[in-house]
Amino acid sequence: MEERNEQGKEIKDNENIQEIVEETIQHLNNPVTVLKPIVKKYLSSVTKVVTEGNKFFFSDGDARVEVRVVSDEIIRVRLAPHGVFLDDFSYAVKTVDQKVTTFGMVEFEDRYSISTNTITCNIRKSDFLISFVENSSQMVMSEDESPMHWEENVEFGGYYVYATKKCLPQENFFGLGDKSGNLNLRGRHFQNWNTDAYSFGWDQDPLYRTIPFYSGLHDQAAYGIFFDNTFRSYFDFGKEDVSKTSFWADGGELQYYYIHGPHLMDVVKRYQTLTGTHPMPPKWALGYHQCRWSYYPESKVKEIAEGFRSRDIPCDAIYLDIDYMDGYRCFTWNKKYFPDPKRMIKELLNIGMKTVVMIDPGIKVDDNYWVFKEGKENNYFCRRSDDYFMEGHVWPGRCQFPDFTNPTVREWWGGLYKELVDMGVAGVWNDMNEPAVFGSGTFPNDVRHNFDGYRGSHRKAHNVYGMQMVRSTYDGLKKLMRNKRPFTITRAGYSGMQRYGCVWTGDNVATWEHLKMGNIQCQRMSVSGVPFCGTDIGGFSGEPDGELFTRWIQMGTFSPFMRAHSAGDTSEREPWSFGEPFTSINRKFIELRYKLMPYIYSVFWEHHRYGFPILRPLVMLEQDKITNHYRQDEFTFGDKIMVCPVLEQGAISRIVYLPKGKWYNFWTNELLEGEKEHDVAAPIESMPLFVKAGSVIPEYPVMQYVGEKHIDEVMLNVYYSDYEVNSFFFEDHGDTFAYEQDIYSEKKFSVKGDAVSLLIEQTTDGLYTPNYELYSYQVIGIPFQVKRIIIDDRELTDFTLDESGHLCFKSNKNFGDIRIFTI
Repeated sequence: MEERNEQGKEIKDNENIQEIVEETIQHLNNPVTVLKPIVKKYLSSVTKVVTEGNKFFFSDGDARVEVRVVSDEIIRVRLAPHGVFLDDFSYAVKTVDQKVTTFGMVEFEDRYSISTNTITCNIRKSDFLISFVENSSQMVMSEDESPMHWEENVEFGGYYVYATKKCLPQENFFGLGDKSGNLNLRGRHFQNWNTDAYSFGWDQDPLYRTIPFYSGLHDQAAYGIFFDNTFRSYFDFGKEDVSKTSFWADGGELQYYYIHGPHLMDVVKRYQTLTGTHPMPPKWALGYHQCRWSYYPESKVKEIAEGFRSRDIPCDAIYLDIDYMDGYRCFTWNKKYFPDPKRMIKELLNIGMKTVVMIDPGIKVDDNYWVFKEGKENNYFCRRSDDYFMEGHVWPGRCQFPDFTNPTVREWWGGLYKELVDMGVAGVWNDMNEPAVFGSGTFPNDVRHNFDGYRGSHRKAHNVYGMQMVRSTYDGLKKLMRNKRPFTITRAGYSGMQRYGCVWTGDNVATWEHLKMGNIQCQRMSVSGVPFCGTDIGGFSGEPDGELFTRWIQMGTFSPFMRAHSAGDTSEREPWSFGEPFTSINRKFIELRYKLMPYIYSVFWEHHRYGFPILRPLVMLEQDKITNHYRQDEFTFGDKIMVCPVLEQGAISRIVYLPKGKWYNFWTNELLEGEKEHDVAAPIESMPLFVKAGSVIPEYPVMQYVGEKHIDEVMLNVYYSDYEVNSFFFEDHGDTFAYEQDIYSEKKFSVKGDAVSLLIEQTTDGLYTPNYELYSYQVIGIPFQVKRIIIDDRELTDFTLDESGHLCFKSNKNFGDIRIFTI
C-alpha cells in the first residue's frame, strides 16, 4: 500500500527511518533540532468492548474503534488512535442514524460479530481485522488486509490515517466522482484535492471535486465505501499491489461507511440516504443553455438570444460570465456594457430567455467597494495562522476570500444576491471555488476556517470550500426568491454538494478524446451521487469543427445538464455557427430534448424522491456480466431510454450492446433483442437511441422554451411488450416547492401484452391536477390486428393506424385501464 508523508514522499515498510528524517529536515530547510521518526502504528488485539445502544466500542488498550449500526445495510467505522474521537460532524451526511430493524452483537471464540437483518460486521480478536459479510449468502464482501493504522503528523499535529482492504482477482471498482479516464477504476491511484484543472487530460488527477465514495463489485455482488474525510485523501485500487485496495488521508479521522448492495443501484441509493439527493430543479433548468466567456455588451447578448428565436432553435437560458461585472467585482455591473441590466433581463425574459450570472469567491481589496467593506468590517474573510488576512490574486486583482464554513458568513453571502434577484436574474454560477488562486494554485495550508464551530485549517476545509459557497448561494436564493426553486451551479464541491447545486465537468477541450471523456465523467458522477451534471458542449478551449460540435450536441441532449460553453479566445459556437447541415441537425436534437421534457423531468423526480441515478452505465444494469464492467460508451437515461453517443470522427455506424429484454430503435421502431451486440447505423443526422419494450414515454409539443405553450394534450408513446413493464410520469408546477407538500401528480403506467391483447393500466398519486384533459396515444409494435379498444369498460371506436402502422387514439387523462384486442 502506498503511503505518504506531508511532502508527498512515498513511504514503504522497508525504508530506512533515518533517511526519511534527514529528507524531511532538508525539506523544511530549518535548523530543527530533532524530528521524531515517522512510525506507523497498527491496531493490535482487542482487549475491551463497550456497548452503547447502536454503537460498539473496541479497544486494544490504547486506540479505540467505534462500530455504529446506521441501518440494516449501512455500518460506520471510526478510529481514534489514542482513544479520543473527534467531534462527530459532517458536511456530507444529513443524518447518521436511520431505520434499523434489528441488530445485536455476539461474541465468538475468535471474533465479535455485529449483525443486522442483512449484514454482519466481524472484528477479529487477535489482530483487529474487520470484515463485512452478507448474511443471506455468507459471502465476505469487504475485509481488511491489514489492521487500520496511523502515523503522527509532526508538523501539523493529528495523524495520517490508513485503511487497507483485500482486492479480489475479479473485483472491479466504480464511482469516486470527478475523475477522468476509464469508468472502471481498477488498477489506478487517485488523489482528492479540489483543483482548477484547466484543459485537463485523460487520467489527469486531481480535478475539481472530491467525492470519496466508491462501489466494489465481485462475485456478482456489490458494496460501497464512503470515506467521509475532508482532508487531502488518496485511493489505490490495486495499482501498487494487485491484492490490495486502500484509502488514506493526510489528517482528520479514519471514518468510513460500509454500504451494502448487493446491486450497484442499491449501493448508490443507500449512499444517497446519507448524503441526500438533488432537489427538484426549476423545469426550465432542464432546457438548453447557451454560454460563453463572455457575451457582452448588451447588444451582443440580445443578438445571441434573438438568434435562437429567429432560427427556431429552443433555448431557455443565456449566461453572463465575469465580464458583466465592474472590474470583476462580484455583485456589480459594468455600466458601459450593461447600462440598464434590469431592463435587459426583462426584455430577455419577454422572449422566454432566462439570465444566469457568474459569481466568484474572490472579493477585490478596495475600501470603496461595498462588498469588501462589509466583509472587512464584520471579519468575514479568511485569515492565516498569524492573523493576517488570506490574500491572493484572481480576476479582480488582489482579493480576500469569505470563510464559507462560517454560518454567519454564509447567511451574509446569501443576502448579497438580493439586487441580482430583484433585477430578475434566474440562476447563479459559482466558479473558481476550489478555491483557485493565481500563481499559488490555492490557499496556503495555514489559513484558518470556522468549520461551523469545529475549527480547522485549510487542510481540513479546502475540499468543502466550494460546497459551502454554493450552499450559501442556494440558501440565499431560496429565501430571496420566495418559494421559487433556485438554479445554482458549482465548479468545486464535496460529497453532499448535490443538495445545493448542479455541476459541469470543467474546462474541457474541443477534441474527440474529450467528447469520450465527458461521456464517462457524467456517468461516473451520476453513480457517485451527483446526478445533475453536464459538459461544456463543443469544448471550452480549442476549435471544434461542425461534426464534433454536432456529435456533442447529440450527447448533450441526454446529459442531465445541457449547456454549450466556450472560451473567449475561440470562435463563437452557437448551434448555427457551422452552417448546414449541422444547424438543422442541432435544431432537431435540441427539439428532441424539449419533446422529451416530461420524461426527463420524471426521471429527475425518480432521482430526487427515490434516489435512482439519472444516468446508468451498463455495469449498473447488468453487473453479473463481467464484460459490462469494461463497457463505458452506452448508458440509459432513466431506465427506459438507452443512449450510445457517436464518439469517433467520421463514424456512420457503431456497435451497441443492448441489455436484457427487448428494445425498439428510437428512429426506425425496429425491435431488437437484448443481451447481444448490434451494428447500428449512425449517420451524422442520427445517434443510436433505443426504448425499452413496454415503456410509456410522455411527450410535449416542441417549444422554444419551457412553458412557452399551453399544453392541451400529452402524447403517450407506448411500446408493446409481452412482459410487464412499469413507467412513471411526474408533473407539478415546475418552479415551486409545493411538491414537498404532495402538490404533484405521479402517474404509474403498467403495460403488458400477449399475442392477442395489450393492457395499459394507470394509477395516480399526489394532489396536483394538470390543466390538460386528454392523452393522445401512439402505440408502437403491436403484433396483431387491432379490432377493439375498451377504456374503463367503454368501447372506443375512434382509432386509426398512421402511415407507419402505429395505433393512434385518444382518451381522458384519468383513465384506469385500456384494453386493446384483436378479437
